[in-house]
Formats: sequence, C-alpha cells, structure tokens
Amino acid sequence: MSPYLPIALMLIISALIGAITITVGVLVRPKKPEKVKLSVYECGMPEFSDARKRYSVKFYIIAMLFVIFDVETVFLFPWAVAFDMIGLFGLVEMIIFIIILVFGYFYAWRKGALEWA
Repeated sequence: MSPYLPIALMLIISALIGAITITVGVLVRPKKPEKVKLSVYECGMPEFSDARKRYSVKFYIIAMLFVIFDVETVFLFPWAVAFDMIGLFGLVEMIIFIIILVFGYFYAWRKGALEWA
C-alpha cells in the first residue's frame, strides 16, 4: 500500500484545498442579493427568449456527422507518422479507408443531412 500513499495524500490535500476555498468564499463574500445581481447575464445583453428552447434534429445530425468525420480523420495522423514503417500495404489500407469516408460523406450529402435549412 505504500506506493499508493502519495496518491491518497494528494487526493486528500486537493479535497481539503477545495473545501477550504469554498468555505472561505461563503464566509467572506457580501450577501446583498439584488434583482440585477440575480438576473441572467449573457454576454452583456438582456435575455430575449427562453434558454431552454428545443433545437432542431438537424443540428444534432450535423453535430454527429462532424464528430464522426473528425474522429475518423484523427486516424490519419498515426498513419502519416508510421508511413515509412508500414509501406505499400499501409498506403493501400489508407486509400481504402479514405474511399469509405468519401462514400459516407457523399451518402450523407445525398440524403440531405448536410442541408441546414
């Protein structure tokens, strides 16, 4: 258990520092609630609608497509770094991978998933 003692000590000290700073903040700060202080502040502009409105499903579809294609392109970096070790086989595999991505992109485009309106 001795190797875990520094980790446990660090967690305890971190929790204590957090608890102490929150407690000191509660005790020291002024408690003068006003209507202006309790109002919602967003970029210096007064609120003009409810913040809990529903978003279109299109927003989520485009966000998911972005995440999918963004994560897939992350696989290109390790391939580029190890390109001299994997040779022609790696090149062919990456070309197949990119072709599959392009087909997925065109499929989403043809289905209208990328149309915002």
